[in-house]
Amino acid sequence: GLLILIRLFSSDWRRLLSRHVSSYTQGQSPEARIRQYFYCIDHQGQLFLDDTKVKNFVTCFKDQHLLVFFFNRLKVNRSGRYEQDCPFLSLCRRERNFLRCEDQPVVFTHLLSEAGHEESLSYCGGGAKLTAPFCPVSLFMHPVSSRVYHPGAERGGGVGLVRSALSIELSVHFEYAAGQESTAHSFHMGGASTQSDQ
Repeated sequence: GLLILIRLFSSDWRRLLSRHVSSYTQGQSPEARIRQYFYCIDHQGQLFLDDTKVKNFVTCFKDQHLLVFFFNRLKVNRSGRYEQDCPFLSLCRRERNFLRCEDQPVVFTHLLSEAGHEESLSYCGGGAKLTAPFCPVSLFMHPVSSRVYHPGAERGGGVGLVRSALSIELSVHFEYAAGQESTAHSFHMGGASTQSDQ
């Protein structure tokens, strides 16, 4: 809970600093045989080229193979380039793909459940190929925004945002303490009750 909170507030501060993205040109070549591309991910888990003017479901990347390839190579940007504007980077041979985040680089979009297997959260359009084990006790509701977060891969910062549609789906399992209706304190699902990790 505390670790998620620290990471979230540090990312809030980072987003305030990165509202004005440094100038760039898609496909620019800062050095021989290297190309740089710039992407952004919104709070719904949709990936776009950063300079796409109208960002919606029609203009986002939907090819699962591309999305899995991109997010499997995601890491914290310590390249010395665009670190404030684009805190994450996905490398592909001679391509540097910089990622700007509206909230978090990992956005959980679906809860996957299959007989005989533990439930998992799918993220960023990857279906069953991009997942994290679902741990209800680790769900965290931000006290200000009421957005819901869940632990994710370290390469993506360790915390993932739960997309609003999935949060609504899960919200029927939340319980709230009297006088604290904005922040869930426990989660009930499948006959089990867990205390929210805050």
